[in-house]
Amino acid sequence: VQLQASGGGLVQAGGSLRLSCVYSRRTFHNFALAWFRQAPGKGREVVAAIGRKGENIYYQDSVKGRFTISRDTARNTVYLQMNALKPEDTAVYYCAGDSVTWPQEFRSLGKGTLVTVSS
Repeated sequence: VQLQASGGGLVQAGGSLRLSCVYSRRTFHNFALAWFRQAPGKGREVVAAIGRKGENIYYQDSVKGRFTISRDTARNTVYLQMNALKPEDTAVYYCAGDSVTWPQEFRSLGKGTLVTVSS
């Protein structure tokens, strides 16, 4: 499995979730990683991205101060801590690896995990 996301679910507005994505160490250890999302009827958008050593971090304006991206290289895992969730955060979330154009375009995308935020 190249990129395997998990941790989605149903949560009330104001609640928290932590998404995890286990990545192939052989493929993505030295690459930037990111989280994308796609809401119903909308295009896919980058939510957050992190450089290969965590030195560069990007957040979409709508999630700044609420979401935190991190990576644990020992566990080959990238996380997305999501706090103060809003109904508009409802989407399928995907993890991605190997940036083509930072931070908007990544070469590889894993299967998604659904996050539903109820009002």
